[in-house]
Amino acid sequence: MPIDKDGVMIILSSPSGAGKTTLVNMLSKLNDFEVSISHTTRSPRPNEIPDKDYYFVNEKEFNRLINNQEFLEYAKVFKNFYGSTRTPVINNLNNGKNVLFDIDWQGADQIKNKKLDYKLITFFILPPSKEVLFERLSNRDMKDKLIVEERMEQFERDVLHWINYDYVVINNDLEECFKKIVNLIQAETKDGSKDYDKDFIRNHVEKLTS
Repeated sequence: MPIDKDGVMIILSSPSGAGKTTLVNMLSKLNDFEVSISHTTRSPRPNEIPDKDYYFVNEKEFNRLINNQEFLEYAKVFKNFYGSTRTPVINNLNNGKNVLFDIDWQGADQIKNKKLDYKLITFFILPPSKEVLFERLSNRDMKDKLIVEERMEQFERDVLHWINYDYVVINNDLEECFKKIVNLIQAETKDGSKDYDKDFIRNHVEKLTS
């Protein structure tokens, strides 16, 4: 799905456990879509592959990249740093590839504020309910109850940033959520009609935060 000559930047953000990483991986299997692999100072999870899921680096190396101004965006999330380096992103965009970002609201704000000369589409992914989110986090590799509670507390703060995104999509059913995102990307890039109800989203956010 290349658009004109340059690619498009597509950001997916979400509170922890809402499914953005899975959705980014599904989108990356489409033609002309590439994932921006982030650098991080956190340790790999059991199922993660270094240099494929993340570039795992120590804090000294991360600070070197900051000082050299190599990051398009970076942020501290749950005591660890995450960042997207500029060069591979720009190279992919110039070669007509659409670049996917799996980043939080801090990184999304930084990329938006840079006002790069490429089309940008931003998505915020929400769970259907706090109960479902708690269940997902508990079933993930987070058997530590304190970690789950920390993620749930952070959710209350993260969800407030939904208003700064082009689209908010509820991940109740993974396949349906994926199709909705693809349809919205196609509508944005081909000037098609957008099936999007902002009032419905606003009501859903009010339920999540009440």
